[in-house]
Amino acid sequence: MISAGKLQNRCPGCRAQVLGFYDALLQPRNIASRPFVRPRATPVTAASRALSSRSRHPSSVRQFSTTKRVFNEVPPTERNTESQSAEKETKALEESRQATAEEIELLVRQARQTFGNTLPKDYLSAEEYKVYERLYGPPLRETAPEDVGLPLRDEHGEVIDESTPQHALFRETEHGDYEQVQYRINPTVPGGAVEITETTEPGHPGELADEATDLEVQAQEEDQLPLSDAHVDYLNITANNSREYHALMKLQRDFEAAAALQPMDEIHEEIHEDEGIIEQDYPREEEEIQEDDEYDPGTEFEVDESRDTREHPFTSMGKFKTSPSTIYLPKMSFVEPISTLLKRTDSTHIRQCGEENLGGPGFPHGPGSPRSKVNVPQKGLGLQASVGWMSEIEADTFLATIMPPVYATAMSTLVEVRKRLGPEWLRGLLARDGGQGPRVLDVGAGGAALAAWQQVLQAEWDILRENGEVSGRHPPGKKTTVVGNDHLRHRVSRFLHNTTFLPRLPDYLHVANEHDMGVGDTLAQRKQYDVIIASHLLMPLDKDFKRKDMLDNIWKMLNPEGGVLIILEKGHPRGFEAVADARDRLLDNFILAPHSEPHAEEVRTSSQHVREPGMIIAPCTNHQKCPMYHHPGFSPGRKDFCHFQQRYIRPPFLQQILGASRRSHEDISFSYIAVRRGAYPEGHAASAGSPAADVSSDAGLSTTISDNAPVYVQGKEASDLAFKGYEAEDSKNPHPLSLPRNILPPLKRHGHVTLDLCTPQATIERWVVSKSFSKQAYRDARKAQWGDLWALGAKTRTLRNVRLGRAGQDAVVVKDAGVRSRRALEAAGRKRDKVVEINVHPQFGVTGAYEKHPRGRTPEQRRSKNGRKVRIENLMEEMGANELPDPDDIEDAEYLKSKDV
Repeated sequence: MISAGKLQNRCPGCRAQVLGFYDALLQPRNIASRPFVRPRATPVTAASRALSSRSRHPSSVRQFSTTKRVFNEVPPTERNTESQSAEKETKALEESRQATAEEIELLVRQARQTFGNTLPKDYLSAEEYKVYERLYGPPLRETAPEDVGLPLRDEHGEVIDESTPQHALFRETEHGDYEQVQYRINPTVPGGAVEITETTEPGHPGELADEATDLEVQAQEEDQLPLSDAHVDYLNITANNSREYHALMKLQRDFEAAAALQPMDEIHEEIHEDEGIIEQDYPREEEEIQEDDEYDPGTEFEVDESRDTREHPFTSMGKFKTSPSTIYLPKMSFVEPISTLLKRTDSTHIRQCGEENLGGPGFPHGPGSPRSKVNVPQKGLGLQASVGWMSEIEADTFLATIMPPVYATAMSTLVEVRKRLGPEWLRGLLARDGGQGPRVLDVGAGGAALAAWQQVLQAEWDILRENGEVSGRHPPGKKTTVVGNDHLRHRVSRFLHNTTFLPRLPDYLHVANEHDMGVGDTLAQRKQYDVIIASHLLMPLDKDFKRKDMLDNIWKMLNPEGGVLIILEKGHPRGFEAVADARDRLLDNFILAPHSEPHAEEVRTSSQHVREPGMIIAPCTNHQKCPMYHHPGFSPGRKDFCHFQQRYIRPPFLQQILGASRRSHEDISFSYIAVRRGAYPEGHAASAGSPAADVSSDAGLSTTISDNAPVYVQGKEASDLAFKGYEAEDSKNPHPLSLPRNILPPLKRHGHVTLDLCTPQATIERWVVSKSFSKQAYRDARKAQWGDLWALGAKTRTLRNVRLGRAGQDAVVVKDAGVRSRRALEAAGRKRDKVVEINVHPQFGVTGAYEKHPRGRTPEQRRSKNGRKVRIENLMEEMGANELPDPDDIEDAEYLKSKDV
């Protein structure tokens, strides 16, 4: 230890360090917040160099004790000037370093509290920014004025209180419409006098330009001048230090400058309108600018009538897509109400319930068909809206996982039906029965299809209202959906207004004739619907007779005077087979298709339906046997089937439930068919003597064709005309239902495009559109998409081999995806007869039998999952060879008998 006497003989640096050490012990300080031993910081002197050189030797290591000892301290007057200055510099440097670290952390925390996840530009230094990133990570973006609580103000500078909304005041105009009037309540007058603010007409362009220039100069001057007290009052926040104050003032200046320039932009727009300046919209490439990027998710569905000017009109007419092509679910009427309902349920519980009822992770038994679940058995929806009982968590799962994709598929089909039938179809429904509107039934979707229908109908209603043909904000009509349980019905009723909820589907099939029971025509008419959307209704029915009864019942509920039936199923082979089976039954038993061939009179029983006029709206453009459904029923190994895709943006709650972090969209595959009852396509003219002509004359349907209407043709004639193309100006206008449709995505190669089309002749053909065929056709073929109609012809056409699987072999097929299963399927599909060789002994009869295989090779036997071989059937046992005596035993018995004798 170093005593007080020896301390006087030490160097000044050592003495300053030791004295500073004991001073730190004697002073009352917070030990937890300050380090006990601080690093030494002294100026480099000769004495310090000598000390550092001596510290290299082991003998120079000194041990210090924390025990408080009493010693004779050297009086301050005896210390030299160098030791005192070194001690002061050491203490000042240590205190400044400690204070700087604390101040940096305090400043960073205050910035986080004031600006949140954002940060003003150049607000923190490099060292402070490192502390900010260590504590909170990098900021999201630069701070905007709205991030610091700048309140909204009216034109008089008063804060707008959104919690107490002001009542709207309307007045009637001379045309009978109502316009909103801006008014202000004067708080100084007792009772609150109302001051109406009138809008003045804009002045001359020169005066407006001068006013805009003055506003711009005023905004620049305000940006340079200091803020007054009134300006500071705009900030709804308190600054913690001077740096925050200056940053907030800068944000305030930016906010006021933007607010001052906003009316100036409006004035410039008015000037351009007055001067009649029209800006020309130049065509642009679709690869550079996508229309989906310009769409606002918060807006509602609108019909976009615009198209690319370089695109042929017939190509635009045949597009199979919505506008925009990616569907955004309506935020106010669909996403937000469901999000509010799901706040009381944890997303983990919904995910677990969905995996339990919808086939596991990814929900393969939901409306979608994930590619990662191709080996999962193809089934219908695991949760049905028509079931009589459903728990609360299952109702939330139905809302979150089933309704959004079903909404997207229903919207896609409704838009296609509206395109093919034209605007007259919806306008006729709106004007039905003196303006009562259409009657719509949603079966299977739980109300999601009604939400899509409401958007399509509202878009048509807005067009009529803009033209002055109708009045009112919402279109008329009656909406009905089938929801069998209370939990789901209470949730859906929160966002589906003016909707009737049925606990079950009415049974019209097993009811006797309504007229015989005394039921009037008015009541029977009220029970029928103009549009029926049957979503995922047939696949859950495992028996054919159940599907038949369901289809018959729905057809009875459809309005016979132009009612539309839409059948939706999942986009996999089993879903397509359900839709194709319904299509065959409708054509065979219900619809008398246009251009149908005369047939012999058949004996019809009383239980059979009377065929009446009807048509397939989409996706088929023929009324013959489906080229992808030759054999009814289950067909294993099917590779080609008719289905389509629709992309939609998942809502946030579905993203959270799925745990998706990479992409927010999903492509839903679906198969569908839309049929119209009691009407033929526009431009249809049935041939004389055909059943369609006889029924049309009996029903009073017109068979004449106007000069401007496109001619509706079918069969080989329609296919040949479409292959020739309608690009020429002198060619007739094609009917949309007489054109082939793309059933697969086009193959776009260098110099040519290959289209796989389903033709009006009921064949699957491959058309090649080369660059040398036509510049316009090649350009449109490069832009063609899955599901579009094609009207511009092609250079070559060939029949496409369709892979339809092995129909009728479901009894011998092992339904898995292994190699051994494939070999077993190949063996089961052979048509060769078995050859059995039998060995016959002249004395003892049949002595052996075995199956003869070609080339002497025994086929491989399929193994089970546990590795055991399948038991080989013994032909000898089947022929009763075990009951015959063994020849060796007979010889032995005779030998022993002779020996005994």
